[in-house]
Amino acid sequence: MAGGAEETGDDAERSDSRDDQASGEGPGIPTPDFGASEGGSSGRRKSSAGSGASDAPSDGGFETRSRVNLYPAGSWTREVAAKDEATGSARWRHPTARDYGRVLHSPSFRRLGGKTQVFPINESDFFRTRLTHSLEVSQIAEGIAQYLNEKPEFEFDKINERICVTASLMHDLGHPPFGHNGERALDDAMRGFGGFEGNAQTIRIITRIEKKARRVPADDCSIEELCDRDERAGLALTYRAILSALKYDNVIDGVRDQRDDLQKGYYKTESHIIERAKSAIDPDWKSRGDFKTIECSIMDVADDIAYSTYDLEDCLKAGFLTPADIFAANDSLFNEVAKKANKALKKRRLEIDAEEAQKVFFSVFPVFDDPRFKDKQFDEDNFVYAYRVMKNISSDGYDRTSISSSLVNSAIMGIEYTYNPDAPWLTEVRLSDKMLKRVEVLKHFTFQSVIHSARVKVGEYRGYEVVSNIFKALSHPKGEVLMPDDLRKICRDYEHDATARNRAICDFVAGMTDRYALEFHARLHSDDPQSIFKSV
Repeated sequence: MAGGAEETGDDAERSDSRDDQASGEGPGIPTPDFGASEGGSSGRRKSSAGSGASDAPSDGGFETRSRVNLYPAGSWTREVAAKDEATGSARWRHPTARDYGRVLHSPSFRRLGGKTQVFPINESDFFRTRLTHSLEVSQIAEGIAQYLNEKPEFEFDKINERICVTASLMHDLGHPPFGHNGERALDDAMRGFGGFEGNAQTIRIITRIEKKARRVPADDCSIEELCDRDERAGLALTYRAILSALKYDNVIDGVRDQRDDLQKGYYKTESHIIERAKSAIDPDWKSRGDFKTIECSIMDVADDIAYSTYDLEDCLKAGFLTPADIFAANDSLFNEVAKKANKALKKRRLEIDAEEAQKVFFSVFPVFDDPRFKDKQFDEDNFVYAYRVMKNISSDGYDRTSISSSLVNSAIMGIEYTYNPDAPWLTEVRLSDKMLKRVEVLKHFTFQSVIHSARVKVGEYRGYEVVSNIFKALSHPKGEVLMPDDLRKICRDYEHDATARNRAICDFVAGMTDRYALEFHARLHSDDPQSIFKSV
């Protein structure tokens, strides 16, 4: 039964947590050398993960040489070691399997089912949530890894598909209620205290907020976080898993002006953890520029593919868009789409104009490939026929699924990469120029025409107001009395540290689902509040 299954998962979490704490291991304790990584379809890698390099043969034009391993032994180090990993009694279970289980069983992952992707979750059971989106990203990421593992560079050093899946499952954990408007509300409230950003919050969740493990205080208090009295270790994932979620290698400024744009990266509070993780995998990381692992790169591309494809599918299903609406859209809309797309394309020295943006949709919806339109003679019968075809694409599930499947498959086939022989863990994975243009156009057209529309923005405005009001109430003096006991204690411990206190409040609000945020707001401001017997 569902209830029993969930209880079993929670029991497993509690058991692992007791094992972690019973081990008496402190931060940065290396796990045993598991030899090969948990690879792709062939299982474990053929080369050792314990040594710095291997003399594996190569073919397919890839130079035969002593190669640096894709997964150095430091990849499997945790801030808090699991007892059975430390003693070697869990050799049957690879560290990546443990990471995957910890993310999958975490409350933060379950809460994604109550967070909006495009359309409010109370509107329909069909539309995607952050949870279903994350599942789709994970499947696409796994497919990309499998595709790349057939390339000669990865013949003897397979990309670990499990890490790619885990990275995808947790990539949206930090998103607050009500999507980007909730993110903007929290960032506005936190500008003087380190800001707020969804990706940074993901790092914070997996390294601090989740209640899986605690750090053991050191006698000399040499660990910076313990000096700040924060012993939480989050999910205590391996360093490789933590870095697979690091999309933006940048410490967010502690204080920003109200006019500054939202800043992407990670919070200063987690910077020491990120530095230790980088050092464990790559002692020379400071000389290499931005640090983005191959698994993170794969996850990021998979996220763009899923976002551009399935948000469009939801818009077609909802009736917000039809191919006819898209083809007949105003020039001003395509100009804006091209402008937004070019912000991302300029990093690759690419550019697209409004006409080219419109042509993208003729390749997505090949309505006019029908022979009866080749002569371009649109009589009444052809006009009716064209209208029916375009309407069916929106209303027919077979057509929508076929289009989405085709878009995802062609995007994966358009994957490119630049292998880094000196630091293979930093190998860049990207979309081809053609596929990148298509993905950016699809993303921004959906955003500008639907997500940015008045019908959706009215609900988003409400979300901004709800999140802002909740934060304002909790941040008042003694506002912590409105919070759960554990967070109330943290706020009181940091009574004289406004930054730490506001960060704890922000953590609480960011973890809310859309429904819970509305309910909590109603309990604070509504004339008909919920029962006092309902827990906070």
